[in-house]
Amino acid sequence: MTTGYRREVGLFSATMLIAGCMIGSGIFVVPSEIVQTGRSGSFLLLTWAFTGLLTLAGVLAFGELAAMFPEAGGPYLYLKEAFGPRTAFLFGWTTFAIIECGSIAAVASAFGYVLGTFFPFFSDAHWLLPPVRIGEMHVGSFTLGPWALGLTSARAAGLVLVALLTWVNLQGIRLGARVQSIVTVAKVAALAGLILIGLLMTPTRPPDPGPFTGGGPSLPLLGAFLVAQVGSLFATNGWNYLPYIGGEVREPGRTLPLSLTLGVGLVVALYLLANLAYLHVLGPTGIATAPAGRVATETLRILLGPRAAMIMAAAVLVSMVGYLNGAILSSPRIYQAMAVDGLFFRSAERLNAEGVPAAALIIQALWTGVLALSGTYNQLLDFLIFAELLFFVLTVAGVYVLRHTRPELPRPYRTWGYPFTPALYIAGCSAILVGLLLYRPSYTWPGLVLVLLGLPFYQLAVRPGRAWPSGD
Repeated sequence: MTTGYRREVGLFSATMLIAGCMIGSGIFVVPSEIVQTGRSGSFLLLTWAFTGLLTLAGVLAFGELAAMFPEAGGPYLYLKEAFGPRTAFLFGWTTFAIIECGSIAAVASAFGYVLGTFFPFFSDAHWLLPPVRIGEMHVGSFTLGPWALGLTSARAAGLVLVALLTWVNLQGIRLGARVQSIVTVAKVAALAGLILIGLLMTPTRPPDPGPFTGGGPSLPLLGAFLVAQVGSLFATNGWNYLPYIGGEVREPGRTLPLSLTLGVGLVVALYLLANLAYLHVLGPTGIATAPAGRVATETLRILLGPRAAMIMAAAVLVSMVGYLNGAILSSPRIYQAMAVDGLFFRSAERLNAEGVPAAALIIQALWTGVLALSGTYNQLLDFLIFAELLFFVLTVAGVYVLRHTRPELPRPYRTWGYPFTPALYIAGCSAILVGLLLYRPSYTWPGLVLVLLGLPFYQLAVRPGRAWPSGD
């Protein structure tokens, strides 16, 4: 057994971890939902531009915190220092119950769905076991559900991939980071190729530049804009994984803030260019009506024929693998930090002979499997983004708190644009949270309830003589 983490992650690997986690399935499918919500190409581009601005603002604030506390656990440590152990526990609880395990489950389910492009057996409509269906439930003016619980062939494929990547990361941070770098280089190249082809080639039939007029009733413009941020923010999610492994990064005071800025800047630029390419080839209506929302696949099918669409589907699968590996690698460091404080299963505190929290990795995989059986990709997406944004807002607010309460702490990096940059992130994300509560209550309210359910668990954990079970 080792007693501490090994600082084996350099600047390139750290940047690739961020880019690899950010470039998942979202950029290839989310634009369709955004255009269905906002109905125009200008709305699509504005949504992504605002998301990029918010993300960069959040990254600049996280960079200061990461350089101050370069240890495993990331936001768990920042929230503990700024707001105390109860708030930190609620973040860790929600991270495990919804945010990270839910993200992994959502993308793993989507992986199985896209795999159906090559093997029709894999589908979210192909039930391997009879589903348990729960109808809509009405709570006041809000409608919850419906849900379909069970194992489909698509979900089964995703769970197998989660198990495989969990095994890879049990072998040590060096192997996990190497796999991440290889996959990220491949997915960046694939996305860059899509952008070049989409912008430079002319489709045989010019797209309709007019607004999308189909779909159901439209939301008010501001409400539509806030709701659309769910998909685009999910697609830019992943930059937060690097601080989770702060204890394994070399020269953390320099590497953490620099790699955060480089990785996010690269991905935001690629995403804006990708959406320009989609509009050039498909137009707003083509994006909104792309089969199964596969905008990237439809773009290449029009330009290069059906064989190219299969190639794009393969690139999407590689992209998902990169996201899943990064999330599986990083998140257990939070649970390990909680276990050190006596707030998680005691077995999760220990590192194995390769210097990784093996028990935390395994516990994460098991709960991910439960969540994967609970709903579809889009359902899980709405469910987790609310809780994640809530804690990110609190974490960024911690920059202000710690500047006031802990001015003596060394700050190798200070937030660029302070105090305006953190304020922009807090204001923008708070508006999105309100929009979700008003217009997408089906999973946001249950997510908020799950956050609050952590309170009795915290009280139980801190009672004298009480502790989490060992899980052995």
